[in-house]
Amino acid sequence: MKSPVLITLTVLLARVSLSAAVPTTVKFSREVLPILVENCFACHGFDKAKRKAGLRLDQRDAALAEHDGVHAIVPGNPEQSELWARLTSTDAEKIMPPPKTGKHLTDAQREIVKRWIAEGAKYEPHWSFIAPDHPAPPAATNVTHPIDKFVQVKLAEEGLKPSPAAARTTQIRRLCLDLTGLPPTPGQVAAFVKDENPDAYERLVDRLLESEHYGERWGRWWLDQARYADSNGYSIDAPRQIWKYRDWVVSALNADMPFDEFTVEQLAGDLLPKATEAQKIATGFHRNTQINQEGGIDKEQFRIDSVFDRVATTSTVWLGLTIGCAQCHDHKFDPVEQKEYYRLFAFLNNQDEPTLTIALPKGKAAAVTSAWKKTAEQIQSIIDANAEDFAKWEADLTPSSRKRLSKPILKALDTAKEKRTLDQNRLLYVTGTGAGVSEFMALNDRYTLLDEQLKKGDTTLVIAELPKPRKTTVFVKGDFTRPADEVTPGTPSVLPPLKTSNPSPNRLDLAHWISSRDNPLTARVLVNRLWMQYFGVGLVETDNDFGLVGSPPSHPELLNWLATEFMARGWSLKAMHRLIVTSATYRQASSDRADLREKDANNRLLGRQRRLRLDAEIVRDVALSASGLLSPKLGGPPVFPPIPEGVTSQGQVKRPWIMSSGEDKFRRGLYTFRFRGTPPPSLNVFDSPEGNSTCTRRNRSNTPLQALTLMNDAACFEFAVALEKLIQKQGIETAFRRCTGRGPDAAELAILQRLSRINAARALLNLDETITRE
Repeated sequence: MKSPVLITLTVLLARVSLSAAVPTTVKFSREVLPILVENCFACHGFDKAKRKAGLRLDQRDAALAEHDGVHAIVPGNPEQSELWARLTSTDAEKIMPPPKTGKHLTDAQREIVKRWIAEGAKYEPHWSFIAPDHPAPPAATNVTHPIDKFVQVKLAEEGLKPSPAAARTTQIRRLCLDLTGLPPTPGQVAAFVKDENPDAYERLVDRLLESEHYGERWGRWWLDQARYADSNGYSIDAPRQIWKYRDWVVSALNADMPFDEFTVEQLAGDLLPKATEAQKIATGFHRNTQINQEGGIDKEQFRIDSVFDRVATTSTVWLGLTIGCAQCHDHKFDPVEQKEYYRLFAFLNNQDEPTLTIALPKGKAAAVTSAWKKTAEQIQSIIDANAEDFAKWEADLTPSSRKRLSKPILKALDTAKEKRTLDQNRLLYVTGTGAGVSEFMALNDRYTLLDEQLKKGDTTLVIAELPKPRKTTVFVKGDFTRPADEVTPGTPSVLPPLKTSNPSPNRLDLAHWISSRDNPLTARVLVNRLWMQYFGVGLVETDNDFGLVGSPPSHPELLNWLATEFMARGWSLKAMHRLIVTSATYRQASSDRADLREKDANNRLLGRQRRLRLDAEIVRDVALSASGLLSPKLGGPPVFPPIPEGVTSQGQVKRPWIMSSGEDKFRRGLYTFRFRGTPPPSLNVFDSPEGNSTCTRRNRSNTPLQALTLMNDAACFEFAVALEKLIQKQGIETAFRRCTGRGPDAAELAILQRLSRINAARALLNLDETITRE
């Protein structure tokens, strides 16, 4: 039988940081202790019964107490400490981590632990659970921007220097793509390059932040975290209407809604006093969960699953913690108990899931009416074209087959053909020869949707608090059929307490707690994700895990400074964007350097910028812009650009995809309809998330399929045809500038001139530079 000390030893390693009194130890502990946690804890698990019996080594008093005749820690005396004995033992039954794991600690790591015990074994919370201070930027010669001071001092410590500023053509393209997701025009590039005014760059930043396209670019960033899509998911994956939430996000970001308000309205907008329609729409954040419409399911099971998803999403998006790991048991690494998980669960377990109806504005009603009439004409045209087959079907109906038909169908059959309404003809045709005809089914679905819009208005999915809270219990091993102790709403004890006068705390209290300045995580997590968008990697590389096994910050003082600045500037996202993009660190060239490659191969010290492949939607937007086809229209229902035939038939139910016409065919990628089960291939191949769960960081793959898509996809070929026309009118050099933001050199120009215009256009849209930030 293992000693209780051995069983709980790993909890100690998970909960302590080394004393700052040990030279270089604090920094090292942030790197080493998570490794110790992983190496030891993953092998031995956690004995909950013994933990309740008082053997908690995450608490100093318990760690110093005697257990089975030994002390895990004897402050000032490593040789008498069982912790040290276990780490240095040669006995395979005692040494940690056990040999069978294939893991081991280095001598240097053991020495850190030994020195920590020798100096008194001082306990200290994990860095991310301590409220950030506001450090003064360090002194740096000839450096004015506070971000640059933090970065350049750290570079100097390693004997490195920052890279020079990127070329002005690179700077404007990088900035435009980062702030609006659209490339600059050749005219805009030329004007910026010629502008010698010292504040030209800052004026460009301000103009881009005021662009309505800013909200579209950064709206997509947030929608990834909100797991937004236009279908219900699971095997049936039926379409849903929730695009009003997407438009709310874009509008809120364009208005620079303070992030604390942005948070509260999405988590609990319906609970605000005199909640507006927009605030109710905002609660669509937590209606982006999947909906299972299969027959024979246990609806309560999937309701519980959606609440599990909401707890995990909330903790990941705002707190940067893997609290979802405590669904079945106490968290293995972070100080979050299973009971605390279900106390968070209780906040999100008391909601109804209604559909909000929104009246159509007069201008939109006219457009919907026009589309409704056009669709009705198309449906009638199909029915008329197949009148002979339809008449034969009707004539062949037998008395027994008529008995199986519904009353509305029988009523339509009994109506004289010349007196039948369009609704009756649709009903009969879909029952008979039109069943399974994809073109008709798609038009019929569209007509039904438009007809419903005209009668009721637009709809969107929202949440609303129940008048009587549901009973919430701990689920044994996360199994909803095994309820245990009842719990009330509450927050993890490792974080600041929930402050409320409400005797029954609700989602609004939770939202205020998350967005409180006392919360040590929210501001840090958010600014880290902003940083990641601009530099490819966050200051904390594991942006969705600020816990014990997450990466330590590369620049902890800078992270704290940014977090506190964010709150001090009224939680303004635009202020933080401006702060970051005006730094010399952001404006650096991304060229490789031998000294950086040798000392900082992963660029964690930020001695240069990074070349980043564009997000999937922006790849499309750049091609639309370069080819002159882009529609600048904002908002509205999702659109259906060309996709390969048969894509939407890959799921359980074949879904129609009626291609949009007019300018809707050339809308930004943000507005493309997204089936979770069968997403548009041109987005999927460039790593766009499917929307089944929150996505805080997109992957960036590099595959042959991407080049083939850009060359042969129907939509991409249409872009190339439009660019070919521009080549004919404006020349190949202008087309090159439209795609890359710079002029071609002689060798590039010679290659392009050997190609036909259409192949030159296809090649330009397929360039690495075209789909890369620079």
